[in-house]
Amino acid sequence: MKKNIGIGLLGLGTVGSGVAEVLVTKADSLAEQAGLPLILRKVAERDVNKRRSARLGPNVLTSNPEEVLSHPEVDIVIELIGGEHPAKEYIERAITNGKHAVTANKEVIAKYGYELFSLAGKHNTDLRYEASVGSGMPLISSFQQELAANKISAIHAILNGTTNYILTRMAQEGLDFASTLKQAQELGYAEADPANDIEGRDTAYKLVILSNLAFRTKFVPQDVYCEGISNIAALDFLYAREFGYAIKLLAIAKRDDDEVEMRVHPVFIPRDSQLAKVDGVYNAIEVETDLAGKLVFYGEGAGSLRAASAVVADVLAIARNIYRGVNNVPEVKLNQRGTVKPMSDITTRYYLRLNAPDRPGVLAQISKVLGDNSISISSVIQKESDLAAQTAVIVIMTYPAEEKGVQKALKQLKQLPVVNEVSNFIRVEG
Repeated sequence: MKKNIGIGLLGLGTVGSGVAEVLVTKADSLAEQAGLPLILRKVAERDVNKRRSARLGPNVLTSNPEEVLSHPEVDIVIELIGGEHPAKEYIERAITNGKHAVTANKEVIAKYGYELFSLAGKHNTDLRYEASVGSGMPLISSFQQELAANKISAIHAILNGTTNYILTRMAQEGLDFASTLKQAQELGYAEADPANDIEGRDTAYKLVILSNLAFRTKFVPQDVYCEGISNIAALDFLYAREFGYAIKLLAIAKRDDDEVEMRVHPVFIPRDSQLAKVDGVYNAIEVETDLAGKLVFYGEGAGSLRAASAVVADVLAIARNIYRGVNNVPEVKLNQRGTVKPMSDITTRYYLRLNAPDRPGVLAQISKVLGDNSISISSVIQKESDLAAQTAVIVIMTYPAEEKGVQKALKQLKQLPVVNEVSNFIRVEG
């Protein structure tokens, strides 16, 4: 019988420090839940001299990851260094060394999840990743277990706290994108290099993970159409409110017969919808199922202790199995590739904002281009006339149309002599 369970930790950044703090300060409570003590045996971090809040025992800290991966008394390795490499290789090493693994790494799981789950199966070990999506929200376990009997038809989700914070501030204060991003960086909500967040890639990784579970099919990040928020202007929020909408960066996955739509981009959504009311750094996931109906998960999408909650929950699940002598590993099935609906085939409504000369006949020419591409106009607003330049802003809301037709129309509008600029276009959901 084991007297304790050894834990190894790779990475002592924001989340890693939170995990170490929980393991140390809640040691008695965790031991009671697991059935035996959880001992933090080794922690690998590049800068071993950096001052830290977590109280670590003597000889626990090392700059060499190999001391964690090959430690004879480490049963569970927690990977929290982030990024693709060498995180993937560290997880592989832990598994091939016969150790269980826990990670919060959405990029690695989205890109290599099936490969790593298969490797874990061969070595009779467990790989868990609850904190990879939604931070402290229990999403992965819900999709794997509580919703297992359901057929999931759609996911609509706000999955990135940084972009949601930026869009919220822009909407509430009328700020432009650049100044709001700078403010988010100063407050620590956005990274120094925020590209993964603001271009939608972080959200796309999380959508892949949820879609693999929801549709029991294999998807990869390249399957997701991805568009960020850097083109959203303060003016777009003004018109969104006038039409009765909010603007959010939404992750969307919809099952359509044998195909699945997978896309991440800014959308207009009705202001009275639940997702429209999700502000700041909060995340929300709306799931449509056949048995449980429509479910909404809501919570903070970032934060040291939020993510630590999910990581330690995974550690506890593995520890209980070790204590009981069972191998209750969530089984991954249906390794075939999913069929993704081409973005050009999706149908939705659209918001268009154009700058054009303020003179008669302009709208008629714009309408003809749209009509020639099977796009019907729902409503038009003309405001913001510049008397000196003799230009006006024309805002158009369409009825549902095919993406391929809209993209063709946009190219034609940009070449139309009476259009100075196609300033923005945003898809409309709901």
